[in-house]
Amino acid sequence: MGLFDRLRGADNPRVAFVGIDGVPYSLLDDHPEEFPNFAALAREGSSGAIDSIVPPESSACWPALTTGVNPGETGVYGFQDREVGSYDTYVPMGRDVQATRLWDRVAEEGLDATVMNVPVTFPPQRNVQRMVSGFLSPGVDKAAYPDELREYLESTNYRIDTNAKLGHRDDKSEFLENAYETVEARMEAFEHYIEEDDWDLFFGVFMTTDRVNHFLFKDYEEDGRYHDEFIGFYERIDEYVGRIREALADDVTLVVASDHGFTSLDYEVELNRWLQDEGWLSFEDDDHDELGDIADDARAYSLIPGRFYLNLEGREPRGSVPESEYEATREELKADLEALEGPNGRKVAARVVEKEEAFRGEHDDIAPDLVVIPNDGFDLKSKFKPHDDGVFSQGPRNGMHSFDNATLFVDDPEATVTDADLLDIAPTILELMDLEYSRTEFDGASLV
Repeated sequence: MGLFDRLRGADNPRVAFVGIDGVPYSLLDDHPEEFPNFAALAREGSSGAIDSIVPPESSACWPALTTGVNPGETGVYGFQDREVGSYDTYVPMGRDVQATRLWDRVAEEGLDATVMNVPVTFPPQRNVQRMVSGFLSPGVDKAAYPDELREYLESTNYRIDTNAKLGHRDDKSEFLENAYETVEARMEAFEHYIEEDDWDLFFGVFMTTDRVNHFLFKDYEEDGRYHDEFIGFYERIDEYVGRIREALADDVTLVVASDHGFTSLDYEVELNRWLQDEGWLSFEDDDHDELGDIADDARAYSLIPGRFYLNLEGREPRGSVPESEYEATREELKADLEALEGPNGRKVAARVVEKEEAFRGEHDDIAPDLVVIPNDGFDLKSKFKPHDDGVFSQGPRNGMHSFDNATLFVDDPEATVTDADLLDIAPTILELMDLEYSRTEFDGASLV
């Protein structure tokens, strides 16, 4: 019996989703003694490594996870997207997500959803029970609805995100202190509203796991200076997941998932610099800092992470590649990308994905023509500003996202987490809640 069980009669069963941004399944699976609560979830329920989406970037992943459809339907492809028919770019926010979110489906059924700290949800929606937006929100004062939620969060030192700039320092102690403060405040808020026990869907995300991974993951994989601190941080996350699981009522199924995996980073790869060096990209003058500064004869450009666009006639305002040459030009660029090697002699691209393979839907008009899924160790960047770092450089981060090895735990032994991916999570949650939906609405399928 959960601590806060209630009589619900014939009401729908409920789900509590806990997101652990960027956590690779192998990290948790390899340490059952250090992470006993994750081990218990795996033993008593179902778990496994799942694939992310193309591209495996949080701004694209969370809209896909929470809708069950690919970026061609959500309309969000990454941290920065291009306006249709323009070289203007923008940072996608919640209102840019064009597909139906899980909590919208719950609300349409007359049920209640508490949504906390999910990336790409600003501004907070007013059609759900309560919401505090996550990553990229300006602050709690504008990111929380209703007033009762905002007032509570402001009284608890709740913060939207960890201060990642602290991770740029050689000494990571202040960064780690800030990371702990952030997850402690997050957990306090999660427990508070889980104990309210007035929701049908609880959906909360720990984003700090991604932040810690970016700056300490190689220390973990290579037994570096901060290896023990890294494990210690995840012991805290494991403790929190155990406490949440213990607090849930018997009619609630716990689902824990990450949006992508993680691996060690060796080199940052400046792809627009590479395109310049290879004659694909040029700028109007030396004073350039944005996509709109590309020259009329530019043939291609890149947006993070690893998205490539041809400068196509009829699509880009100053397109130089005729539509009749689209396929041949794309094949040429794909071959160049597949041949690209790092300073260590390894191929940068594990595979180069054509847009027809990854994206489909009503909002695929800004889809990249190619997406590079990199080999481990190569983090794909796309600066437009001139710089002296060259194509390959090393910065303060030592961890990077991966397409494979994302995490999924379902506290239900009848779930089957095999050959699964991020798009299976939304229909699985609806199935667990006994909510009707059409199979054709999703790119994924229920795992129960």
